[in-house]
Amino acid sequence: MNIEIKKSVKPIEYTKAIKYLENRVVEVNNNKSKELIWFLEHPSVYTAGSSYNKSEILDSSINLIKTKRGGKITWHGPGQLVCYFVLNLNNRKRDIRKFISIIENSIIKTLKEYDIESQSDRENIGIWVKSNNNIKKIAAIGIRIKRWIAYHGFSINIDNDLNNYNKIIPCGIKDKEVTNLRSIKNQNYNNLSDKILNNLINNLKI
Repeated sequence: MNIEIKKSVKPIEYTKAIKYLENRVVEVNNNKSKELIWFLEHPSVYTAGSSYNKSEILDSSINLIKTKRGGKITWHGPGQLVCYFVLNLNNRKRDIRKFISIIENSIIKTLKEYDIESQSDRENIGIWVKSNNNIKKIAAIGIRIKRWIAYHGFSINIDNDLNNYNKIIPCGIKDKEVTNLRSIKNQNYNNLSDKILNNLINNLKI
């Protein structure tokens, strides 16, 4: 598989990252660039997907960036791993549901390697874990398809400040909370991106 792998050490501004992705989509569509998988972290930012509602903003002082991805409002920032991609579904099955399942299964398998059980939810997209007898969100997924090229990506909460979610209704889901890996199990997550990359690449081959 001819995919460029990027791992940014320094935080990348959200708008710069999205502009890079959108340019890459054009280049991949024109066969001028490789596909891309990119791991990074953002400075603190709130973003709104194409189906968000203003009522999901609980603190009007937040700086909200509207984006073309699917989904509603979420937060990105320190302590959260973001995985962006530009992947050409013309070279695979043109099946969006299958593609989302590949992402979900890659995250679920990776968390299992850390002895953390998680699951997907057809009604509420993302990955969920059981914590103190409550189902909580551990990973968010938001993608866009343009000419059968999938881009944007997913994020996994590692040790981020969960208070940031109190200013919004995360992903428009009122009755479920958000958590992070450190709250579930206090262990070393330094190799998380490597494990996700390995599982994602393997699942893309299926």
